[in-house]
Amino acid sequence: MEKFSETAEVDNKDKPRLEMSSRRRWAVTVGVMTGMFIAALEATVVGTAMPTVIAAHGGLNHYSWVFSAYLITSTVTVPVWGKLSDLYGRRLFYQIGIGIFLLGSILSGMSASMAQLIVFRAIQGLGAGALVPLGMTIIADIFTLKERAKMQAYFSGVWGLSSVIGPIVGGFITDQLSWRWVFYINLPIGLAAAFIIGTALKEPKHHERPTIDYAGAGLLMASITLLMLALVEGGTTLETLFAPQNLIFIGGAILLAVAFVWVERRAADPIIPFQLFGNRTVSVAVVAGFLAGAAMFGAISFVPLFAQGALGSTATEAGSLLTPLMLSWVSMSIIGGYLLLKLGYRTISIIGFILLTIGFVFLSMFERETARFWLHADLVLIGSGLGLTMLTLLIAVQQAVNKSQLGVATSLNQFSRSIGGAVGVAIMGAILSAGLAANLDTAARNGSGVISPAQAEAFAANPNALIDPQAQAALPYGALDTLRGAMATAIHKVFWVGAVLSALSLLVILFLPRSNNEENAEIISRQKDAPAQNAEQMATAK
Repeated sequence: MEKFSETAEVDNKDKPRLEMSSRRRWAVTVGVMTGMFIAALEATVVGTAMPTVIAAHGGLNHYSWVFSAYLITSTVTVPVWGKLSDLYGRRLFYQIGIGIFLLGSILSGMSASMAQLIVFRAIQGLGAGALVPLGMTIIADIFTLKERAKMQAYFSGVWGLSSVIGPIVGGFITDQLSWRWVFYINLPIGLAAAFIIGTALKEPKHHERPTIDYAGAGLLMASITLLMLALVEGGTTLETLFAPQNLIFIGGAILLAVAFVWVERRAADPIIPFQLFGNRTVSVAVVAGFLAGAAMFGAISFVPLFAQGALGSTATEAGSLLTPLMLSWVSMSIIGGYLLLKLGYRTISIIGFILLTIGFVFLSMFERETARFWLHADLVLIGSGLGLTMLTLLIAVQQAVNKSQLGVATSLNQFSRSIGGAVGVAIMGAILSAGLAANLDTAARNGSGVISPAQAEAFAANPNALIDPQAQAALPYGALDTLRGAMATAIHKVFWVGAVLSALSLLVILFLPRSNNEENAEIISRQKDAPAQNAEQMATAK
């Protein structure tokens, strides 16, 4: 087995794997950004159209699976796409990923029932798992560390733009055309991305016939699928999370994971080389990314619920709360890219996790009577922390591995965040449900007479009155305020969980090696001062 050093070779840090002209490099960048755009847009535009889809197809009880099917398949395939791109090249599998994504989009637009839509969304997710990790791997192939750090602005801008215009575009297309065009709109954008990558990205041909770890890939995807099913199906209450059926899913996922480890240790070329985790930069970034992903998805999922359910905001007001978070995320990722060149990724990551932890601590103390300005300010703090950490950790991982494993390392970084987000949301959702039930039960038994124990139990099982104006009108006098107070107290515990996860991320990131940062700074300084004809010599000097 190949042994990794604590730091990657200087050449791996500084010299792009693929040499090409400046014009061709920027053409590839446009292609990658276009592919990322449709992946990012999909996360926001579909949600806007779903009420119309339900009106056409029915199946409200399967509503969440339209999103869950996409989430599961786009998550479980990420490591496989990364490994295949290391074996056969990025261009081929990036185009295959776009092709599968577009096939799923077309079929989703043609779906005649909710069941069909769920299946076709799963197909769409299979392709989506390739777009972001392979896109970022391609960028690492063709740009140096210094160039990639400065380019964070472009990729952050893609996600920021999609988060702002996604709901607007989704609403406009649904109202003016049809909900089906929410999926069909991906076709011209995706074809453009595939064409640009196909013509601009030139890679050396792979003459050797690599060995594919089919058993490892199958076991990994099966294990993660069962885990995701358990989290999606059971992550609403503590009872469902530990229900017998859910425990079977979790047990099956663990058994398959054990089998996966056994197979990988014996595989000639494993789908996830375990020696990667012997590199401290990779292992620290993966663990920190997992914890940060749990906190990040917790904020995105529960802040709008807090605003609408506990503070009485409208759905539009609740959704707009995420705007300052996303804008600060984009802004600080741009700033972080420039600071990365001077301070190194360890320092930037520490600052980011400090901001993230402070933001969640303040969020957990936010009261219903506190001015909304402070909630917006706190979300700016959380977004700033995320902006300083996410792409920084990605660059750290890419700089710490050999170029031959750049794809699987990049994919592993995103995979850890996605799994962390799924686990975090499931745990936080269960804590919220348990806390809401306990708070309502206490309110019903304190003798106020506002709600009865039976009403408290009904509200805990289905608290629609918090977000449905018609259900609110049917509540007895004073019950809505009691329900909102119970929700506020319960969701504070959720935010405390986010604070703990963020603090653990900060603790983990302290173990990120210093030597990589010092070496990066030295390389960048030499690049800046050296004449162009000596650049290659300076890049290989230690």
